[in-house]
Amino acid sequence: MKLLSKVLLIPALAGSLWACSESKRNPADSYFEKGQYELAVQTYTEDLKFKPTDVKMLYNRGRAFQEMGDVEKAKADFEAALDQDPKNFQVLLSLAALQLNDRNYASALLYASKAEEIPGAPAMASLLKGRALHQMGLTEEALRAYGNAIQLDKEFGQAYFNRGMLKIALERKKQACEDFKMAEVLGYPGADDMLTKYCN
Repeated sequence: MKLLSKVLLIPALAGSLWACSESKRNPADSYFEKGQYELAVQTYTEDLKFKPTDVKMLYNRGRAFQEMGDVEKAKADFEAALDQDPKNFQVLLSLAALQLNDRNYASALLYASKAEEIPGAPAMASLLKGRALHQMGLTEEALRAYGNAIQLDKEFGQAYFNRGMLKIALERKKQACEDFKMAEVLGYPGADDMLTKYCN
């Protein structure tokens, strides 16, 4: 399972800022993009004094805390954002990713499953659901979740890679190699290493 830790990097969708329109761009967003996370947090905090329930600012401040390594404050902001908008899949995915990193797999599964049920949710919701199920030992359910992620996004290299790793654990080598090959074609890091290790 150790190899799978690399997939717990905050997903691209969950890891990005929730951008505002250019005409109303918050200076804090610019600080975030330049890696000036402390300034971003200070600016979001000032603005939240006037709009304490603003979902975008809560989420973005949470992302800034996350980049600073302050996971507890990030989680608090994501949870506050979720209280305001319980069907926001971006917030749900960020919480699922945090729970996975903390090895709270049941909580991660809950958040990812809620995200997956929202119309228009990205394939990342199914991938994170698969990760949680995988870590809980529910392998067939995890395979279905990874498969659903691939069905939603045929170019989702990370989903092929994760499914391949699970198939290796289940001793389905031929199928795993097919997934690693797809992950490699799609440029997912580490796929070539797995092909070399298991498929030659």
